[in-house]
Amino acid sequence: MVPSRSPNDPSQHASLSRYLNFSRAEWAELRNDTKLPLTEGELQSLVGLNDRVSLDEVADTYLPLTRLLLMYVESARELHRARAEFLGKDAPRVPYVIGIAGSVAVGKSTTSRILQALLARSEGEPHVELVATDGFLYPLAELQRRNIVDRKGFPESYDTRALVQFVADLKAGHPEVTAPVYSHVTYDIVPDQVEVVRQPDVLIIEGLNVLQSEHRTPEDIAAGTPSLTFVSDFFDSSIYVDADEEDIERWYVERFMTLRNTVFQDSASFFHRFAELTEEQSLQTARHVWRSINLKNLHENILPTRERAHFILEKGGDHEVNRVRLQRM
Repeated sequence: MVPSRSPNDPSQHASLSRYLNFSRAEWAELRNDTKLPLTEGELQSLVGLNDRVSLDEVADTYLPLTRLLLMYVESARELHRARAEFLGKDAPRVPYVIGIAGSVAVGKSTTSRILQALLARSEGEPHVELVATDGFLYPLAELQRRNIVDRKGFPESYDTRALVQFVADLKAGHPEVTAPVYSHVTYDIVPDQVEVVRQPDVLIIEGLNVLQSEHRTPEDIAAGTPSLTFVSDFFDSSIYVDADEEDIERWYVERFMTLRNTVFQDSASFFHRFAELTEEQSLQTARHVWRSINLKNLHENILPTRERAHFILEKGGDHEVNRVRLQRM
């Protein structure tokens, strides 16, 4: 296993020198007078399996983040209006797109749902949509045909062209765009079902590899090789949810054990075969899956995109964000 991030690692400070660093207390001061619009019950309905978030953490971490994002959204609107005025055309209604990335089991979905709720309940009640990239995974049959079922979640397992087209259409002002629906029970795309997205003010795209971009070598440039388009090209802001690898592994194993006693018991579940494992067998299976698949994907594809994010939310072993890094302008 690659050593975990250490706060005393000089190379870590060098790699993140382009960021402003805030402790949780320092970041919380930037909340200003932003009101907390969630009750405890509403918050817990947004929290993912085995994740933990308190109202205090929302106030300290997510309210300042929401406040700054809303400033960015308004600035983007002003820029669109200015451009339209310059061109002598009506300003198209296009969403402000936020990408949220991070490892399996780190809490991306919880972060995304909390931000969606806070943004939607802000002044003016903007229309905020949340779309996970799971829906753009290739169907299980296609993954089997390509012999990459064990690489599900790796970049090659996604229909990247469809994902890029989805976001491009929304950015072009299309009144209605559809996305496939994914089932975590069947581990597959749901046939004949789509999620309809209609001109949101803010669109949150959440997924493992959403911050990926193209690495072009001097040879590519010299040869005139065309550049590829990535979904990250359409992001106005981006967030990376981070934590030490040992903590993420522990959270993943805890979640696997919870699923073993719940979802995996459903005969329709793709992982129903795991329901009959002993506790020790389940622990061994969870650790094997983490280290052979999810950790590998984290090292090869996800972690290398961290420094592209505008915000990095660093979690401690208790799941709570204890540091925020804001990319310098």
